[in-house]
Amino acid sequence: MKERQGKQIVRDVEVYKYSATWGSDRKKVTLAANKDISDEEEEETLLSDVVGEDVEIPDTAHQISTDSWFQVGFVLTTGINSAFVLGYSSTMMVPLGWVGGVVGLILATAISLYANSLIAMLHEFGGQRHIRYKDLAGYIYGRKVYSLTWVLQSVNLFMINAGYIILAGSALKAIYVLFRDDDQMKLPYFIAIAGFVCALFAICIPHLSALGIWLGFSTIFSLVYFAIAFILSVRDGIKSPARDYSIPGTSTSKIFTTIGASANLVFAFNTGMLPEIQATIKQPVVENMMKALYFQFTVGVLPLYLVTFTGYWAYGSSTATYLLNDANGLVWVKVMANITAFLQSVIALHIFASPMYEYLDTRHGIKGSAMSFKNLSFRVVVRGGYLTLTSFISALLPFLGDFMSLTGAICTFPLTFILANHMSLVANENKLTSIQKFWHWLNICFFAIMSLAATIASVRLIALDYKMYHVFADL
Repeated sequence: MKERQGKQIVRDVEVYKYSATWGSDRKKVTLAANKDISDEEEEETLLSDVVGEDVEIPDTAHQISTDSWFQVGFVLTTGINSAFVLGYSSTMMVPLGWVGGVVGLILATAISLYANSLIAMLHEFGGQRHIRYKDLAGYIYGRKVYSLTWVLQSVNLFMINAGYIILAGSALKAIYVLFRDDDQMKLPYFIAIAGFVCALFAICIPHLSALGIWLGFSTIFSLVYFAIAFILSVRDGIKSPARDYSIPGTSTSKIFTTIGASANLVFAFNTGMLPEIQATIKQPVVENMMKALYFQFTVGVLPLYLVTFTGYWAYGSSTATYLLNDANGLVWVKVMANITAFLQSVIALHIFASPMYEYLDTRHGIKGSAMSFKNLSFRVVVRGGYLTLTSFISALLPFLGDFMSLTGAICTFPLTFILANHMSLVANENKLTSIQKFWHWLNICFFAIMSLAATIASVRLIALDYKMYHVFADL
């Protein structure tokens, strides 16, 4: 009886939606109690009941409010525990040393949790579900900031996607080199193979919520290469003589490498797409998202800490950029580590490409069955085209790491720290004390300076490395 009454109430609910491209274009849909509705309409109506009739539901081709906080927590940890972690011993610990690296990584974890919490708490600000970062910024500031946020986020995520394809291609090349070191297969070839596999995966997985069991596989893959890297590093560290942990470089170079490493600390935990991930979580969205964030920044960061610190302990200042290149072990063990790193990169890329997929699907009205000919064809052409372009850029410039640092300085810092603090300040201005306002402004100024310093350091690095590389380089 209660279920029947619930459906009757649902049919009377007025559901508000606003356009995917701009929040001011809204349409009102009234569902009559005695009118027959299709399965698709009923599903959409039931979703509105889950979200709550006092919160406006954005128009999107993807699913919202369907995932548990636990699944979203695994989405977040999949992003931070990617194979990129195998390079953190070199890019973070070597330039900072033991004290700076350990303290810096812990501080970056706490600061990132705080900044992401600010964004998470604004998800239903103003009685609307802000499922896209640009929509939230546009609602608070207006059209110009909406457009600026969209550009910054798109560039940032594109560079992250390119980085994952390069990483996946590098893992495939590492397997090849274990068996044949004849230079017949170059890195760009492996990048093309990796891009093709990523495109197949993107075509088969229609939206972020559909990852489901793949998040479990991603966790298994991560644990495999983390365990192998940890065990091999510990074994090498025990057998090795005393290591040198001094920070390399001249006084001037140390300043720039320290700035770059400090930027890498916060880049490791932040992506600038938290609202897009939070859109998939069930009600209550803020409470459940906070659970997912706590999971990410406690249990989720432990593998990252373990491998980063162990790798630096084992190899010191000479730690390789890719930890598995330093490790000594059986060929089949290293093959297993690289295969799992490749597969996990394919899954992780899908997470960071999902905002672009959602934008394209919504803009072109792609709804209904994911396996219908129209929708499948659309994904083949559009997503395949997007990843083909990404793969081409990755193969053309496989030394994108320098440019990714610049992108992080220009995009990730403003999106994750500067904008998050200022949006919270504007949204809660009448509720904040003078001390709280001062705290927000302190964060804004500090991260603005960090963004500027990281930009300068990245430009310097690009200038130094410019003569060393060429297009389609085999690194």
